[in-house]
Amino acid sequence: MADQVPIITVDGPSGSGKGTVSQRIADRLGWRLLDSGALYRLVGHAVAQAGIGFSNKNKISEIASKLNAEFKDGEVWLDGIDVTDLIRTETAGNNASKVAAMPGVRAALLDWQRGYAQPPGLVADGRDMGTTVFPAAGVKIFLTASAKERAQRRYKQLKEKGLPANLAALTADLKERDARDRGRAVSPLVAAADAVEIDSTALGIDDVVELVLRQAQRSFAKPP
Repeated sequence: MADQVPIITVDGPSGSGKGTVSQRIADRLGWRLLDSGALYRLVGHAVAQAGIGFSNKNKISEIASKLNAEFKDGEVWLDGIDVTDLIRTETAGNNASKVAAMPGVRAALLDWQRGYAQPPGLVADGRDMGTTVFPAAGVKIFLTASAKERAQRRYKQLKEKGLPANLAALTADLKERDARDRGRAVSPLVAAADAVEIDSTALGIDDVVELVLRQAQRSFAKPP
C-alpha cells in the first residue's frame, strides 16, 4: 500500500519543529499524520511504567512488539489510557532516544509505521522516515536548526506550560540526544541522499510549511 500512497517525510533532530510543521502540512492537505516519535516515547513510557531496566533489550523489544497504541483526535492512548501529556516530558524524550537505539524495538515498530500509509496520503514525522521506513517517499524533508535555537524553543514551550526549565540543561540534553540519535548503529539520524534540507533556525513555522508544500507541488505528478 505504501508505494501507492503519496508520502511526505519530515525528519530531523529533536526541537527542529518537525512535529508542528508535519501537523500543519497534514491539516492543509487533509492527509494522515504519523508521529513516529510518539511510538518510541510510548515504548519508553511503557518500559518505565513496568520498572524494567533499559539494559534489558529483549524484554523492551517484546514490549514494543505488543504495543497497544491508539492515536485519535490529537491524543495518544496506551492500553486504553490517555498518555498524551505523560509522553511529552523531557524524561520521556530521553527514554525514547534510548529505546530507539535498540534494533529489536525498531524492527518491531517498522510494520506498524508502514501500515499507517493509507489514502489520501501520509505525512510522516521522525528521524528515519525518509531513509528506512519510507525510502520511496515522493518528498523527503530534513529539518534542522541550531542546538541553541532548539533549546530556546523547548524552554519557551515549558515555561508557557508553567513547567520548570533550565536553558543550559536543555541545551546539554539536546546535544546528548543528537549524539545518541546520530551515532546509533541502526537507522541513525541522517538526511536521506535525496532529501531537501531546511534550516529553520531563522524561519517561522509558516515559512517552513510553505517551503514544504511548494516542494510537494513540484515533486508529485499531480499536485496535492
